Amino acid sequence: MTTKNYTLDGIDKTILKYLMDDARIPILKIAREIGISGAAIHQRLRKIESAGYILGSKYIIDPKNFGYNTMAFIGIYLDSGNHHASVLKSLNKIQEVLESHFTTGSYSIFIKVMCRDNEHLMELITNEIQKIKGVSRTETFLSLDQQINRQIDI
Repeated sequence: MTTKNYTLDGIDKTILKYLMDDARIPILKIAREIGISGAAIHQRLRKIESAGYILGSKYIIDPKNFGYNTMAFIGIYLDSGNHHASVLKSLNKIQEVLESHFTTGSYSIFIKVMCRDNEHLMELITNEIQKIKGVSRTETFLSLDQQINRQIDI
């Protein structure tokens, strides 16, 4: 696997697997597990990051603990493809929109949203998303339960 003149080796992949499982794992623990120095891990991580293999690290909160219990996916139909950029700009201002995808198929845009409840979702759709200039209609799918949540295997 090569990106920006850096090829990942088995040690790099092992380091990444540890960090993908727990980004807070101490570097020295990884170093002890795989038998190299902490300094070598830091050097490798700098190279891996600068090559673009790592997009960032973050804490993941549980939205339910903040009162957000309804996850939905919304397919958005546009009046015209010319509205794509302006609709995305408007969607980006809506805090409940977590992801946006440009897709093939029926929808021009497919988004993932988190809302407090179904009433909040209905308000979001009717009072915000459907009022964006260029949106002709939407189709909503409620997520009853997220059963798989993982990253790709490296």
